[in-house]
Amino acid sequence: MTANEPDGGSGRAAVAEAAARAGAAVAGARFRDGIDVERKTGKTDVVTEADLASQRAVIERIREDFPEDVIVGEEEDELKAVPDSGAAWVIDPIDGTNNYVRDIRAFATAVAAVVDGEPVAAANVLPAMDDVYVADGEATYRNGTRVTVSDRTDPETAAATPTVWWDLDARDEYARACAEIVERFGDMRRFGSAQATLAMVAEGALDATITNVDCNPWDTVAGVHMVRVAGGTVTDLDGEPWRHDSTGLVASNGGVHEEALAAARAVRSVAEE
Repeated sequence: MTANEPDGGSGRAAVAEAAARAGAAVAGARFRDGIDVERKTGKTDVVTEADLASQRAVIERIREDFPEDVIVGEEEDELKAVPDSGAAWVIDPIDGTNNYVRDIRAFATAVAAVVDGEPVAAANVLPAMDDVYVADGEATYRNGTRVTVSDRTDPETAAATPTVWWDLDARDEYARACAEIVERFGDMRRFGSAQATLAMVAEGALDATITNVDCNPWDTVAGVHMVRVAGGTVTDLDGEPWRHDSTGLVASNGGVHEEALAAARAVRSVAEE
């Protein structure tokens, strides 16, 4: 199969799932096993040997079918930005590493296929929860069953969450995000894994998630694709369709999107003060 072969995302969806399963198997086998932890750029920015081994397993599986495609990955020396032309794969071996090292089960191996900068297929595998989310060009599936976003339109019945992360010097923004959600929505959750969170929006378990920060593509692209093909809406803070290089991210079921967008814009106003 060539890098530019048009397949509507179906062929790449199968490879994304296989690669995510391969990486998740590595991560899952090392979970709660006393693994060593290293810090990267900050006190909460950590990496483990499992992240590195999982990423290598993901890449190895992708290379079996798409040996020439570009790889964008969080760890090691892989490309760190999504190219605007050609085929590429965006991978996060363990999204939610801080959960992982705390023995919390909410973490995912994420794999997304993009063509000319746009996602066409994705998979998120949560090995400790036995959940596999896959999206081709038409639908999102959890464990083989098609899922869709929720149909809630009343924010007071909806559950939303702040996602990604705010640095220690931006906790006023984090606090504002929580306050906006508590004041505007019926309930708030936070899971510590952006990919798991986006998958939950796609399946209708959550109704919205927001952040005003610049998001890494490996934290978001797979889940964004899932939300969209499951019938949801994903935009930047200006309400424009979200891209891998957008600032901020607002994902919802569509029915409560304006409220979620207003919450995210309020957080942005704090950052601009």
